[in-house]
Amino acid sequence: MGDAEIIPIGTRGRPGRGTGKQPSSAARNLAGGKGPAARPATRRTPDTDEAQPTDVAVDRAADTAQDPAETSEVQHAPASSGAATAGDTSAQQPDPARPATRTRERHARGGIPAADLMAAFQVAAREVFGEEWEVQLARFLAFLRRRVTGDYSVDEYGFDQEISQRFFMAALRPIADKWFRIEVRGVENIPSEGGALVVSNHSGTVPVDGLMTMVSIHDHAGRFLRPLGADLVFKMPIVSTMARKGGATLACNEDAERMLRGGELVGVWPEGFKGIGKPYSERYKLQRFGRGGFVSAAIRTGVPIVPLSVVGAEEIYPLVGNIPSLARLLGVPYIPITPTFPLLGPLGLVPLPSKWLLEFGEPIRTDEYDEGAADDPMHVFNVTDQVRETIQQTLYTLLMERESVFR
Repeated sequence: MGDAEIIPIGTRGRPGRGTGKQPSSAARNLAGGKGPAARPATRRTPDTDEAQPTDVAVDRAADTAQDPAETSEVQHAPASSGAATAGDTSAQQPDPARPATRTRERHARGGIPAADLMAAFQVAAREVFGEEWEVQLARFLAFLRRRVTGDYSVDEYGFDQEISQRFFMAALRPIADKWFRIEVRGVENIPSEGGALVVSNHSGTVPVDGLMTMVSIHDHAGRFLRPLGADLVFKMPIVSTMARKGGATLACNEDAERMLRGGELVGVWPEGFKGIGKPYSERYKLQRFGRGGFVSAAIRTGVPIVPLSVVGAEEIYPLVGNIPSLARLLGVPYIPITPTFPLLGPLGLVPLPSKWLLEFGEPIRTDEYDEGAADDPMHVFNVTDQVRETIQQTLYTLLMERESVFR
């Protein structure tokens, strides 16, 4: 019995247990129920019986040690065991070989409150759209509601005044003001109300002058110009719809007379395709004004004729050539060749920024003519020639006043 080995209770017969150097499992289970959570998990290596900290415990200690500002260190001391002797102080001191357990403090999740997002949106909208952005937004939503529900009016020719004012005029205005820098003269010669016929020269290879005349009259005289268009305009799928909604109608005497009797401001370009398709060498030389159908319509309705001279449109697409065979194949009057098109491809479709001058001449009254004057070819020819000469002489005067093509 003297050589027998004494195994303390709770050591499970393992060497080194019960010596006071480390608490037994029974003692750890009695330490406030914290037991295994109070120290890192251990694993045994095949070469030694010594306990080694597991990777999970090491990683946890390394992770918490990287951010000391966000963690608080809590060191748990092992509880004293009933099996330890009263004189053994090692059971009351923390084990220096065991890493301290750290607990990470939790913070609230990040994010932007909805109130802050709404305030930022209001500030941004005020900076972009001005102080009355809410009123503008309400008007736009009301516009969309009317278009969706069909609560808008269109006249017998297909003219949509709301679309023309809010879309077409808004889109053309920057081009007229910033690109061509149009200067309008004689706007007082346009009647403020009632029917009238505006007769203008035609140029530019592409009929941009008609669009610029429409937006200029709208902005300076406050009236909508109702242009008379050629047959080709109303044969094109998308262009025809836009032309109708913008106020255009077919160039025929019946529609022209109905519009004039209805008090509309009607626009006509008697040169037609001969005017816009003439070579650059013949710029500002008026072509034949047709057979005077516009004069007959004005005389029958008794409305004044307002001559309009446009300078600057001849230079936006200088026409230097044509491809007649391809034009006949496509069914168009001509295929233009300019210094930039088709050489530069789509970029060649951008018009040159020439300086424009628009001058409205003194109205020619027709209400003083006899009742049968509209059926007198000689009288109609004389009035037509008078309008043509007025526009031609005004063109020469404006060309002499213009300093250069682009300013």
